[in-house]
Amino acid sequence: MDDRNETDANEADAPGLEPVPHGVGPWPGGEAEWPDGDRWDTDLLRNGDRRNVVDRYRYWSLEAIVADLDQQRNPFHVAIENWQHDMNIGSIVRSANAFAADTVHIIGRRRWNKRGAMVTDRYQHVRHHHDVATFVAWARDQRLLVVAVDNVDGSVPIETLALPERCVLLFGQEGPGLSPESLAAADVVVEISQFGSTRSINASAAGAIVMHEWIRQHRF
Repeated sequence: MDDRNETDANEADAPGLEPVPHGVGPWPGGEAEWPDGDRWDTDLLRNGDRRNVVDRYRYWSLEAIVADLDQQRNPFHVAIENWQHDMNIGSIVRSANAFAADTVHIIGRRRWNKRGAMVTDRYQHVRHHHDVATFVAWARDQRLLVVAVDNVDGSVPIETLALPERCVLLFGQEGPGLSPESLAAADVVVEISQFGSTRSINASAAGAIVMHEWIRQHRF
């Protein structure tokens, strides 16, 4: 894999404006001042690092970043049903990376729209399951509780629930929500309390809210 100076989809500059530089330029001092160690990417040191990564990972190779993330990933997973090529899947992957989820699981169709991931899928483990039954069997084997997220009858407000530390947060499609099979397999079904006129909120927004709630409960 090679992510040298990848450009995020949202980094296209507005027409008529001067390009806005991102990241950092070549390592100051030239090759004579390059740092020692195998985590550094010589092309990035030489040409600059324009990737969308936090400062501590500047000039690191992709493989070194993933290896470092693997030492600190949180013990929650994220799963998404993918029956209709939901455009939100990429955004949920991006949020999973931001909150250091262990793995993102795509249930259903293998192909998904990666545009919303903004290349974070290169740093985030993503696994495919053919159907809900296969996914549930995997979760049971790993002794992970399945926390489904949907505003259906019987859902528990997430603000009132102590989320399991080791779990899979399961999200459905935008619009139809989770399939009956997923809801039946869940250990608990939670919903996000809402106070406006709309019945539901965007699936990727819901994903970010629930992941952050896990972080709030277990990291602070």
